[in-house]
Amino acid sequence: MKADFDPRRQVRKPSLTPMIDVVFLLLVFFMLASRFGVDQLVPLNISGGSAPYSGPPRLVEIGPDTLRLNGIDMAEDTLPDAVADLTDSGDDIVVLRPDEQADLQRVVAIIETLTAAGFDRLVLVE
Repeated sequence: MKADFDPRRQVRKPSLTPMIDVVFLLLVFFMLASRFGVDQLVPLNISGGSAPYSGPPRLVEIGPDTLRLNGIDMAEDTLPDAVADLTDSGDDIVVLRPDEQADLQRVVAIIETLTAAGFDRLVLVE
């Protein structure tokens, strides 16, 4: 009489369900983490010295919460009129100097405000 201590077990195939779940979770993660929009380009017309700077100073200092034209605090909506008083035409150079704490979105908003007011020659300095 033979004792059967090693019964033959059926070989089970590994389940692919957990691996498929992980793959779909990674797919969803990367789809949500990626950017599908296009980057926006901010045009700056920087002249290479074709015309020298002339006229009164036009230095716009951009801070995180402040905006100064030639050292005088002002609001963003009054900036174009104040710069227009210092220029002869839209071709005059306006110098923009952002503070280290000013975020890029604020600088872009000031550039768009001045460009919409007709100032084409904006120079961005450190």
